[in-house]
Amino acid sequence: MTVKHEIKSQLAKLLATEDLIVEHRNVDTAQFEVRTRVLTLPKWEKASNNVYDCLVAHEVGHALFTPDIWDWIGKIPQQFVNVVEDVRIEKLMKRKYLGIAKTFYRGYNELHDKDFFEVNDQDITDLNLADRVNLHYKVGSFLPISFSDAETPIVRLIENVETFDDTISAAEALYNFCKEELENKQKEEIELDSGMDLEGGGNSPNDTGDDSDTTVSESTSNASMEGGSGSDVDNSGMDAGNSAVEPEPESEPEIETANKLEEALKNLIDNRNNLENVYIELPKLDMDKIIIPNEFIHNNCRQHYTEYEDEAFFKVDSEFSKFKRSAQKEVNYLVKEFECKKSADSYARATISRTGVLDTRNLHTYKFNEDLFKKVSIIPDGKNHGLVFILDWSGSMSHVMLDTIKQLYNLLWFCKKVNIPFEVYAFTNEHPPVGDTFHRTSYEKKSGLALIEETFSLMNLFTSTVNNKILDEQMKNIFRVVSQFEYSYTPRCFSTPIGMNLSGTPLNESIIALHQILPQFKKRNNLQKVQCIILTDGESAPLRYSKEIQRDWEQEPFMGSQYIHDRCVFRNRKTGHTYSCDGLGNWADVTDLLLEDLKTSFPNINFIGMRLLVSRDAGSFIRRYTGYEDEIYERVMKRWKKEKSFAIKGSGYHTYFGLSSSALANDDEFEVQEDATKAQIKRAFVKSLKTKKMNKKILGEFIELVV
Repeated sequence: MTVKHEIKSQLAKLLATEDLIVEHRNVDTAQFEVRTRVLTLPKWEKASNNVYDCLVAHEVGHALFTPDIWDWIGKIPQQFVNVVEDVRIEKLMKRKYLGIAKTFYRGYNELHDKDFFEVNDQDITDLNLADRVNLHYKVGSFLPISFSDAETPIVRLIENVETFDDTISAAEALYNFCKEELENKQKEEIELDSGMDLEGGGNSPNDTGDDSDTTVSESTSNASMEGGSGSDVDNSGMDAGNSAVEPEPESEPEIETANKLEEALKNLIDNRNNLENVYIELPKLDMDKIIIPNEFIHNNCRQHYTEYEDEAFFKVDSEFSKFKRSAQKEVNYLVKEFECKKSADSYARATISRTGVLDTRNLHTYKFNEDLFKKVSIIPDGKNHGLVFILDWSGSMSHVMLDTIKQLYNLLWFCKKVNIPFEVYAFTNEHPPVGDTFHRTSYEKKSGLALIEETFSLMNLFTSTVNNKILDEQMKNIFRVVSQFEYSYTPRCFSTPIGMNLSGTPLNESIIALHQILPQFKKRNNLQKVQCIILTDGESAPLRYSKEIQRDWEQEPFMGSQYIHDRCVFRNRKTGHTYSCDGLGNWADVTDLLLEDLKTSFPNINFIGMRLLVSRDAGSFIRRYTGYEDEIYERVMKRWKKEKSFAIKGSGYHTYFGLSSSALANDDEFEVQEDATKAQIKRAFVKSLKTKKMNKKILGEFIELVV
């Protein structure tokens, strides 16, 4: 059975009713650090669910009820305190959670069946009181255990413990009873051995033989324990320093069943993989040191472009104006769909209430109609929507960036028309620091924190806080920038502003930053419903975490880093969830894991992915999210071949749209030459219809998610 450690961690937290830190590590026994509230559980890979849940419930009992008090150390052996405290905390757990008695019952039943206490071939009456108490309160339902009249008061004392002080008192009484019992037993054995020697006659001091020295030693020892002087024994053949043998030290009572259970539980640990788990948390970032302000970006563009003559931008600015005019059809379609869906949603939530005023038109039906009052339909107000866009500004986007920007502009113009607040951020590793106040150190590096590269930043390309005139100018600026990427193989008319070159793919870092961007955006705009759209053409760069490294030849450790691997476990303290990297297919799957954490952290936000694909990459991308279910794969591939787009639900996003980069590049304008033939006109018309159909279908599905 494969144990889902994150599920067991959740069980522990739910039982503890607090945000415990639960760690599964390579340890032999469970441990709970009272001060730091860290519950460390062994990797009981071979344990059944019943046993695992029982052990987790037991350890949570210690977390809840065992105080950080150690003044009894040195007075009472820890084993005895443990046995009594186990009785107390399990009793309190059963009292707190009525259903947990079944968990303990099933778990201990299985432990007894598998003889974890090793008592199947043993006479229980031969065990000391502490062992029988331990068995009685753990497996007493399956193993009848009796106590003598002398032992019953101690058992009752243990049964009635309520506080930790009671535990110490009962443990001390149990220890003293077992110690006295052991001393009496040892004394009886010595007396029995002494009596047997006297009856047998033994060997006289003058006897000669191979074992004469042993006889002298035993006689001396017995004489010493009985209190005799031993002066009548001839020790002439022995060293003078050994003329009197020291009595053996008194033995301490032990709880054998506790030792055997501990050893048996170690066998539940899978020792084949002794590599340690690494627990990773996401850092809290200073977003003022991550986000490049919108105003700064466009002031930079404006200053850069003043170095050129207006003629340099004639072609690209003309294309922007042409695109803006043609895009109004898609924008108006979006607006229409949005208003229809919004109205339908409002009416679906409408309620009909009685006014308490008689409807005089129905008075004549009073004999057979009880409903004579006027009614009113109450239609709730629409929700406040908002959109946050994350744009991939990596080098691989160069050939599709212009088409991606066009799709983005459609959505921004739509937002402006229906008054939806928005922010657009492009992730990059290329932008230099801004002024004296912008520093790359956005958080304090600590071991176990996900590493955010100091070159990472988010360019706030567009925002709804500016007016239409400024937004239009800013869109023209970015259109100029991305046109340079598109025309990389043609002579350039102008260069790219500083910091706007394409870079790596810090998508994972951007997802981490969304933990702070989204709640700030929602609060600032007083929104009820927020959508987050990520537009990208590929996987993120690998994510690393900070790790303290100590080199043999250096005195002090330094803060290094390591790539995320399959033994890493992401931990979200706020939600209490953990996410294991074990079993991830490749490093790109970390993105889906981070998205799952985002969805858990913000359950009321839709996360939408838009992946731009070339035809050769579509099959492998679809297979990644449909697995080997050929029926689903074939269905998605069929849609891809027909419509050059698809929507996947089984990814880290709520919906992941796949869009053909070549299809996006197609212009939906119906334009033909004046002297075009009928065939050319037909082809242009069909091409225009296909492009419109694809765009409308994608935009329609998008609106379904937004409303």
